[in-house]
Amino acid sequence: MAKNITPREEDYSQWYLDVIKAAELADYAPVRGCMVIRPNGYSLWEMIQKHFDEAFKDTGHVNAYFPLLIPNSFLEKEADHVEGFAPECAVVTHAGGEELEEPLVVRPTSETVIGHMYSKWVQSWRDLPILINQWCNVMRWEKRSRLFLRTSEFLWQEGHTAHATKEEAMEETLKMLGVYRKIMEEVLALPVITGEKSEGERFPGADNTYTCEAMMTDKKALQAGTSHFLGQNFAKAFDITFQSKEGTLEYAWTTSWGVSTRLIGAIIMTHSDNDGLIVPPNVAPVKAVILPLGAEEAKVTELYEPKAQELAATLNDILGKRSVKVDTNYHMRPADRFFYHLQRGVPLRIELGEKEYSKESVRLVRRDTGERFDVSWDRAPEVVKETLEAIQANLYKRAKDFRESNTHFVESFDEFKKVLAEKGGFIKAYFAGSKEDERAIKEETMATVRCFPLDEEHARGKCFYTGKEGARLAIFAKAY
Repeated sequence: MAKNITPREEDYSQWYLDVIKAAELADYAPVRGCMVIRPNGYSLWEMIQKHFDEAFKDTGHVNAYFPLLIPNSFLEKEADHVEGFAPECAVVTHAGGEELEEPLVVRPTSETVIGHMYSKWVQSWRDLPILINQWCNVMRWEKRSRLFLRTSEFLWQEGHTAHATKEEAMEETLKMLGVYRKIMEEVLALPVITGEKSEGERFPGADNTYTCEAMMTDKKALQAGTSHFLGQNFAKAFDITFQSKEGTLEYAWTTSWGVSTRLIGAIIMTHSDNDGLIVPPNVAPVKAVILPLGAEEAKVTELYEPKAQELAATLNDILGKRSVKVDTNYHMRPADRFFYHLQRGVPLRIELGEKEYSKESVRLVRRDTGERFDVSWDRAPEVVKETLEAIQANLYKRAKDFRESNTHFVESFDEFKKVLAEKGGFIKAYFAGSKEDERAIKEETMATVRCFPLDEEHARGKCFYTGKEGARLAIFAKAY
């Protein structure tokens, strides 16, 4: 029954698309490069959104909403920003049957319009900091799209903050990077490396960009989220000024940070297998499904189903509303019912048939390992909770072990090219090259600097490419 999914080792790109289709996560929209997020995919996004949103609010941020359309002149105020985003912009030139006096850009990101509004709202140091986040859609016209990973329109959150001092803004930038890492690792079971982007990979208009980099099961890197220290660049472009405590007029210091529906792609490519989607329990919309089973439908509906509903109610009190569902698709064969939930990544299947009912037990089947075992009704709530925790931990460990076993250190460019061609994965090397050096490496190998890891920020050595001493430790990889 897994024939609808191409084996991962045979064609990784097709496997990825087949998993999405089998799990009914998304479909192609009639507009090129856009996607329709189906209910299964959107419920997963809602869970991701819920965990991040709670963390943002716990750190003092509030949600707001800014316009979809941005005056073209706003993007032109920050030179690096407009240069970085101009090729991806979708522009509205006509509306209401008339040509517009000024073209409007469909937001690729909102630093400019938010900078404009902050300049109106900030007069004094007492107005700072401003800690705002928005959940919205953005558009970046993609020539080569891939569901969830690169689409012309996608959903995301973008945090935008303004501060009185450089130190506060930098603290905010790194704090939100830490929030991202915590949720990615503890909720999504994505082991990530946090680090600073190189000059060539920096966000247009930022002084510093920090990133969470994850390894997918094809050994490519995926940028899972970024946090940007914008310095005073946008403050100067949009005149975000304030009177300091000392009475002087100062420019604010700003940050921005974001994660997107790309995280759904990360979950797919980190955890799933040739049978379909695997979702970590902490982010799964449905953590477990209970299946009443039997050849005699009367017994199933009169005896097994009521017990299944009773157990589901108990588990939902423990695990959260709607976390556990009862499958009553009795028109389907048992094997088809099993596979239906397996392909959708439900972490735990709970079977209740004649044998289990007679023993006052249920059978648990783990999605991550396929392990199956029986547990009595009275112990089921406790064991289900423990099993979900074990699945969560196993998925994280499995992904981290995979990353570590596919990370290699090199000391020369020849070694770099050999390891990349023969092994792939993450390559650690000391690097002190320029943007031009980065470009040359990419042109020859298709690998880029993913980051200078913060956990090893003090490490120094001889640059593998230029031979310069005192180079920082970098991670290179081919990436999405």
